Amino acid sequence: MSLDEVRKRFPRSAAAGLRPAKVRGDHDLNPGFEPSQGKLREAAVLVPLVDRPEELTVIFTQRTANLTAHAGQISFPGGRMESDDRGPEDTALRETEEEIGLGRDRIEVLGRLDTYVTRTGFRVTPVVGLVRPPFQVTPDPTEVAEVFEVPLAAILDPTNPQRHSREFQGAQRYFYAFPYQQRFIWGATAGMLVNLCDVLRAEGLGCDGLKSDRLGDLPAGGPS
Repeated sequence: MSLDEVRKRFPRSAAAGLRPAKVRGDHDLNPGFEPSQGKLREAAVLVPLVDRPEELTVIFTQRTANLTAHAGQISFPGGRMESDDRGPEDTALRETEEEIGLGRDRIEVLGRLDTYVTRTGFRVTPVVGLVRPPFQVTPDPTEVAEVFEVPLAAILDPTNPQRHSREFQGAQRYFYAFPYQQRFIWGATAGMLVNLCDVLRAEGLGCDGLKSDRLGDLPAGGPS
């Protein structure tokens, strides 16, 4: 997929935060699994698309194993919205710089994906940004064990995503997963990638119709 094609999927109104947002979340595959709306905390993540000469890629982070929440999982850079942030875009850019040292001067905001509600009580705004090389990353060692890139074409591959399931807290829970080489992207990050696929793929080729039931090995901590 070319950069021009990506830009066409995110009109100017989306970059201004005017795109009508659907609320997605863990409940997409697990009806009745929604947290109370009154307890949700606002957060934002950056979905960083890198304009490499050979192809577009997506930046991910591997969280450190000693974190109290989502330890060791693959995620997008981001975090909780602070009182002095000017909006989700500001939160996503600030957190990206804090977590991986990627400055906002290298990032062009393209738009937003749908709001994503997590089981752990966050209402997350995914902000899609175009990252212009060259750049260097400097991961915060207290939060990020590794920063890596995956070709966008691998995310948009029609064999992705998979739908896995296992028993969690006495019930069968389902979750999306995007395997890539030796990595396993799952949970909220995978749910946001499903949304990205729906936006970027041609009409009728979104991820929702490409699910396959599989019994997967769910890392400790349960879905999202």
